[in-house]
Amino acid sequence: MQRFTPLLANAARPCRNAVGDRWHVDETYVKVAGRWRYGYRAVDHHGQIIDVLVSARRDLWAARRFFITALRAHGEPIEVVTDRAPALRAAIKALIPAAFHNTEQYANNRVECDHGRLNTRLRPVRGLECDHSARVIIRGHALMQNIRRGHYELGVDARTHRRIDAAFTELARTI
Repeated sequence: MQRFTPLLANAARPCRNAVGDRWHVDETYVKVAGRWRYGYRAVDHHGQIIDVLVSARRDLWAARRFFITALRAHGEPIEVVTDRAPALRAAIKALIPAAFHNTEQYANNRVECDHGRLNTRLRPVRGLECDHSARVIIRGHALMQNIRRGHYELGVDARTHRRIDAAFTELARTI
């Protein structure tokens, strides 16, 4: 998992659909080596997982680092939907001043529901050993979710329940 997930993600990157211009950003708790860490995640309005970051703290520095990597890879969104976390608010104001920052109640349900899928997947793992392994596993989960939802041009000719098999067959040819 640790070795091949980054290779598969890099091979699939050219086949990824464009990210939407409305981002839902939030953080969730992830237990790493017996300590709670924060997993920053962004999902666009189509349900595509944009980016992830595992951080020991939930502060302005971590939020800025998350947004800098996401903006570098995908450009600026028109709207960013978050909860009322002060670190996210300050990072958006500093890095994306032109974007509308939506903090309405229930507006961020898309990413909150996606956190549930991630936590359901991580529960049987029985703990992660370090931040790097947590980052790789969470990014691998994001890759699988995006392929399953059809956000990559991989396995599009296959039936929905066979999309993952077809996508990995296509990726095996490129690697």
